[in-house]
Amino acid sequence: MIIPWQSLSAETLKNVIESFVLREGTDYGLHEKTLEQKVNDIKHQLQNGSLVLVWSELHESLNIMRSDTFIPD
Repeated sequence: MIIPWQSLSAETLKNVIESFVLREGTDYGLHEKTLEQKVNDIKHQLQNGSLVLVWSELHESLNIMRSDTFIPD
C-alpha cells in the first residue's frame, strides 16, 4: 500500500528516509554525499513522484521504492 509522504510529520519522514539511506549503502561514485544531501535527494524524489513510500502488511514495514517498479498486492 502506498503511503502519501505528506501524511507523515516532517520528523518522521526524515527518520524514515535516514533509515533507508543508511541501510541501502548506495555508492555515489567519485563524489561521496553527506547524509543530509542523501536525505534531501530522497525527499525530492518522493516529492516529484519518482519514489513512493510503501507499507508492507505482510512484513509490517515501511520502505521506499521507485514508483515505476512498485506493483501493488
